[in-house]
Amino acid sequence: MNVRNDFPILGKYPSLTYLDSACTSLKPRAVIAAQDEYYEEFGACAGRSAHSLARKTSGKIEECREGIAKFLGAKAGGLAFTKNATEGLNLVANSFDFSKRRQVITTILEHHSVLLPLMRLRDEGKIALEMLRPGGDGMVAIEEWELKIDRNTALVLTNNANNTTGIGHDANAICKIAHESGAAVCIDGAQGVPHRKTDFARSGFDFLCFSGHKMLGPTGIGAIAMGEEWVGKMRPFLLGGGTVKSVSEAKMEMLPSTERFEAGIQNYSGIFGLAAACGYLNKIGMGKVEEHEKKLASLLAGALEGVGAKILGNPRAQNHSALYSFNVAGAKPHDIALLLDRKDIAVRSGFFCAQPGLEALGARQGAVRASCYVYNSEQEVKRLGEALQEIGRLY
Repeated sequence: MNVRNDFPILGKYPSLTYLDSACTSLKPRAVIAAQDEYYEEFGACAGRSAHSLARKTSGKIEECREGIAKFLGAKAGGLAFTKNATEGLNLVANSFDFSKRRQVITTILEHHSVLLPLMRLRDEGKIALEMLRPGGDGMVAIEEWELKIDRNTALVLTNNANNTTGIGHDANAICKIAHESGAAVCIDGAQGVPHRKTDFARSGFDFLCFSGHKMLGPTGIGAIAMGEEWVGKMRPFLLGGGTVKSVSEAKMEMLPSTERFEAGIQNYSGIFGLAAACGYLNKIGMGKVEEHEKKLASLLAGALEGVGAKILGNPRAQNHSALYSFNVAGAKPHDIALLLDRKDIAVRSGFFCAQPGLEALGARQGAVRASCYVYNSEQEVKRLGEALQEIGRLY
């Protein structure tokens, strides 16, 4: 896949091997141009004023909503804009009705954006929280989900591609188990949506949250897709302008659409950019994205195994993404990252906002994470392996 010329930052830093896309992705010209387009040609608020620029902006925002929903295989009527996956996950946790069922099932491996809102609800006595633990392969066995999800379960939250191991749970199977017990399912798609074809309508997901910045889009924009039947059932946790149909001193009537979740002026340039990112990925084809990354994942696993790195989770899992977390014996994760940086190789080090998960996997000091995307090449993965081989000699 030869798309490197589409990314201005790679032209500015030609020696850079960027392997930190799980943190944030680089942005192609098409996305940057789309953001500029808002400021240069639109510039107004959407859904408020009656003048022509405002009407033009409103129309474009709904056009973007349609395009993003189509990319996900979802309906535009169930898509709400958020600032990122974190806001979407907080929205679900704080807007869901736990009055009839209180049990929530998740895993210890989740991102803090899943765990922290649930832990607060647990500590406030609003839910009963169960965190499933992984086996030696870094996965929670499907039998464990079957055992724990029952008629007391209100909500199941997990991911379809893990932020730490790069391995995705079988989200469709989990949905089937949950729905048989009458529970809803929310998927953290931050690491899944950018890298594999998503079909929300067929998946059985009730909610899907993701961020634009991890999928070639701008920072500060994301979305939540939900079944349209959920829109009126969810109690918005953030209120303000643009969320209500009418307000009097005595009462307020919320809008029936997903705009009820979009309080205040939105990130219009970000919405333009996210729609452009979806269009860019569609042009490549998500099938080709998956095929390219599968090759890189295999090479990355081999490179890490070749230097004796301790990889978190099963490096040869069938549904592994091109994301691996690892440690080098005798070395601190940050030291490895800094030594790689001297060779113009960018990786992540630390706990990746998933400290309980890393500790459950035995990485109590954190780990190093290398993650690939469409602009990475096989040669860059080999370069990482060679650099780690040199660094390994220091320890």
